[in-house]
Amino acid sequence: MYICVPFKMIDQATIDRILDAAQIVDVVSEFVTLRKRGVNYVGLCPFHNEKTPSFSVSPSKGLCKCFSCGKGGNAVHFIMEHEQLSYYDALRFLARKYHIEIKERELTNEEKQAQSFRESMFIVNQYARDYFQHILKDHIDGRSIGMGYFRQRGFRDDIIEKFQLGFSIDERDAFAQEALRKGYKQEFLIKTGLCYEAEEGKLRDRFRGRVIFPVHTLSGKVVAFGGRILSTENKKLAKYVNSPESEIYHKSNELYGIFFAKQAIVKQDRCFLVEGYTDVISMHQSGIENVVSSSGTSLTPGQIRLIHRFTNNITVLYDGDMAGIKASIRGIDMLLEEGMNIKVVLLPDGDDPDSFAKKHNATDFQAYIAEHEVDFIRFKINLLLKDAKKDPIKQAEMIGDIVKSISVVPETIMRDVYIKESARLLNLDQKLLVTEVAKLKEKQAEKSNKTPAEQSAPDITEEPAPADEAYQSFIPQGGEEGREFYKFERLILQMIVRYGERVICCIPDENEKERNITVIEYVHYDLKSDDLSFHNPLHIQILTEAVEHIHNKDFVAERYFIAHPSADIAKLCTELASERYQLSKLHSKTQKIFTEEERLLEIVPMLLVNFKSAIIKEEMKHIARALQDPDIYNNIEKCNNTMHRFKELHEVLKAIEKKEGDRVVLR
Repeated sequence: MYICVPFKMIDQATIDRILDAAQIVDVVSEFVTLRKRGVNYVGLCPFHNEKTPSFSVSPSKGLCKCFSCGKGGNAVHFIMEHEQLSYYDALRFLARKYHIEIKERELTNEEKQAQSFRESMFIVNQYARDYFQHILKDHIDGRSIGMGYFRQRGFRDDIIEKFQLGFSIDERDAFAQEALRKGYKQEFLIKTGLCYEAEEGKLRDRFRGRVIFPVHTLSGKVVAFGGRILSTENKKLAKYVNSPESEIYHKSNELYGIFFAKQAIVKQDRCFLVEGYTDVISMHQSGIENVVSSSGTSLTPGQIRLIHRFTNNITVLYDGDMAGIKASIRGIDMLLEEGMNIKVVLLPDGDDPDSFAKKHNATDFQAYIAEHEVDFIRFKINLLLKDAKKDPIKQAEMIGDIVKSISVVPETIMRDVYIKESARLLNLDQKLLVTEVAKLKEKQAEKSNKTPAEQSAPDITEEPAPADEAYQSFIPQGGEEGREFYKFERLILQMIVRYGERVICCIPDENEKERNITVIEYVHYDLKSDDLSFHNPLHIQILTEAVEHIHNKDFVAERYFIAHPSADIAKLCTELASERYQLSKLHSKTQKIFTEEERLLEIVPMLLVNFKSAIIKEEMKHIARALQDPDIYNNIEKCNNTMHRFKELHEVLKAIEKKEGDRVVLR
């Protein structure tokens, strides 16, 4: 069988037509009730629960934003967030809405090769899903054995269809032979893990004799399978078998049920975490859809980040298996470290989420959770107290375990609350816990070797740079957001996003003809002349792309970056386009108030000067600190070199400050 892979992406001209057609009020009003307020519209935010409207839609800017949770963007970003779609899928969604024909560009050979391999694996998985579903519904063994199992579990037909459940008959190579006969390549049957190669070189079905649970990506593609055996004759066979890791499947980055749960998680602003496939399915059937499973393993950082994309609140549902609970709570510290709010619900003895969901409807289930959920730290303390009892050694270990959990919480206020609550429950002096948490925090800082300030400090033992290289010698590696220069870097980037294609001045070219210089070109050449660059990787990427596109016909920086395929770039540029900075009163030298666009030739150079000045001052601070180091001031050569460097920077700073006039300041 020839596998046809779509070697195309939506071209920029089509994207522009979609953006032109997609009116923000029209798009948002399909999901949110809007009412006019001045020149804008307001409504209740669809991304979190609220009673007072804080979601604003601006027809003139083509942007929406919630001033409570901060989510928003243009029409594409709204659809991406609301429908949980990728950038290009959101464009296709809007293209269908406005009856726009999608025109796509050809991929490069490298893009084709990479996409061909991955898409071929997805296509094989799609075929396997359809095959297993067909066997479940139409094969005699599927109907009697597979469907019999699902019926016994109480699953309705619509739920079986929704989760695309299937069955694989108990023959060594039934699926493999059918797939090969259909033309699917052996290479991809093995790569996806659907089959494996036996010693004699023949293909064998990995999931034979099992009911099948497809695992979906966030966008709904089948990325893997889980299979549960039904026969109990062979005790050596594992109860569950899962697809092995592959180019498209990394278990640590996937959550079972996330595709079906994502919209409910956003709407409810909460995610329920359970253990197995059937727990997720039964809760869906009972009406609770904001639920995912880690598939019987401890949570991983990738899975946590996946949940954190949709909510900050997670509730873990446990059955009465104490051994399982103790094993799984070790992974919950990672949730605390991410700053998430964690609740725990212990279900009645003998019940797991699957069985409990079958006995209760959604309302009763939610009521039970609301009544019995407790904060994770409290739950952990109560659990460990049962084990420690009067054993002093176990009690000390328990206190250490609790302190370790508290120490990873990033929010200072939340840590303080946990310390007070833990001291009360453990009947301990609060100061003791404060001290122990502080010790652990200090160890964690030592483990990372250096503070951000230390990491960013220049190596003053090196030969000092000449004066004309003064700007490039200080390149911070971390913690930039708190520094003065970062403020100006962001303001310069704001000018690029808002006015990048605008002409700021004219200069003579090689033929003595006037040549227009745009804001993007001015910033690029000015930084390049001093061998400087931005420090934030996103800022660097934005400036690089702006320079690459500035000579493209009809290029508009704000439009281009707000509609960027990278969600991080699009979000940042949406914020920059929406923000306003306020000019100092020192600028009001006349009665006429000029707009920022009219004053670009004044504002942009001044921001660049301030940016350079702030970098120089930052390095001088580090050098002044270094001169207090005994290793420096007791070494004549090092001390002289350091002081020489300080003097050079001071001279450069004086030259810069001569250019400084009134400043552009943040509101």
